[in-house]
Amino acid sequence: MKRKKAVARKKRKKKIVLAYSGGLDTSIILKWLQENYDAEVITYTADIGQELNKSKIIKNAKKFGVKKIIINDLKDEFVKNYVYPMIRGHALYEGCYLLGTSIARPLIAKDQIKTAKKFNAYAVSHGSTGKGNDQVRFELGYHCFGPKIKVIAPWRIWKLKSRTDLINYANQKKIPIPKDKKGAPPFSVDDNLFHTSTEGKVLENPRNSPPEFIYQRTESPEKSPNKCTYITIGFKNSDPVSINGAKMPPSKLLQRLNLVAGKNGIGRVDLVENRFIGIKSRGVYETPGGTVLMFAHRAIESVTLDKDTVHAKDSIMPKYAELIYNGYWFSKDRFRLQKIIDKNKKKVNGLIKLKLYKGNIILQSRQTKNKSYSVQKVSFEENNFFNRTKIEKFINFHKKKL
Repeated sequence: MKRKKAVARKKRKKKIVLAYSGGLDTSIILKWLQENYDAEVITYTADIGQELNKSKIIKNAKKFGVKKIIINDLKDEFVKNYVYPMIRGHALYEGCYLLGTSIARPLIAKDQIKTAKKFNAYAVSHGSTGKGNDQVRFELGYHCFGPKIKVIAPWRIWKLKSRTDLINYANQKKIPIPKDKKGAPPFSVDDNLFHTSTEGKVLENPRNSPPEFIYQRTESPEKSPNKCTYITIGFKNSDPVSINGAKMPPSKLLQRLNLVAGKNGIGRVDLVENRFIGIKSRGVYETPGGTVLMFAHRAIESVTLDKDTVHAKDSIMPKYAELIYNGYWFSKDRFRLQKIIDKNKKKVNGLIKLKLYKGNIILQSRQTKNKSYSVQKVSFEENNFFNRTKIEKFINFHKKKL
């Protein structure tokens, strides 16, 4: 009996959990893993609000004989526990990137490892290229939650060296190659509920203007409505909770803002960024709802937080953003900075009214019960709420520092 059990265990195949989108790259990786490893490949897909065709993912995976196809809905967790904390920190990498790809990878890595443990897999795999940041972000996340689980990174070990090699391999293995709107192989696109990024092809040369057809969730300002749109965002404990008085869960709120802001041509960024691994890359990002939230959050903090708190947050932001960009979401340093960011978040409550018009966000009003802003103190009318006699002493004190 014991011998039979031992034989059964020996015959049992090892398992690999692959981060799988169902697209060209991960379909090629799936086939490659099956050809090069004596293991069962389990496909894992995190639903974080990207354009997701579940039936297509299942159909494509089944074509390769995959028996376990995992698709986990993480949209609310993504927005509540990853996007919102980052918005509270006003994180902008190199002055303009809202970190839409960077903030998604830690959650995917954490849940992928959870899935690997559930199925007792010995390895996980991802489709990040050998030149990109995502390989670092994924693998730092893997290390945090599954340090003993093996990582297979095909782009660093296989013989396929380029996009052309990838397409040739796909043709050999009869893997369908999708086309872009011009009938050519697609750009490299990443999307989730927070943003869409587009890289590759004509964008690799920074002299080239982005073709209009690459934009997926924003209208051009020229084609956006000639009539402005008004929205009021409600904040509670520093997080957005409502739009125009209607309370919404995190994923629904961001989805609604994406539609309204995208329609009004808001949220486009064309960026040449400095990658963590040391090379420059050019990408076009669309973050319509996130751009509005960042603007609105700064506005509500301006009337709810004191100067020292606001300036402390601003001083740590570049480091905070860099930690997220580099994949250190689960690091002690990021947690330490998050505590500084969230120290007075219970004071950040109220309403921000905005006007959206042809790529612009125009502040209309701030409303809060918080007493940080005093109309009496700031008024040009004569009043007794501010002692002007102390100002001369204040100036003389600072003269000594010159």
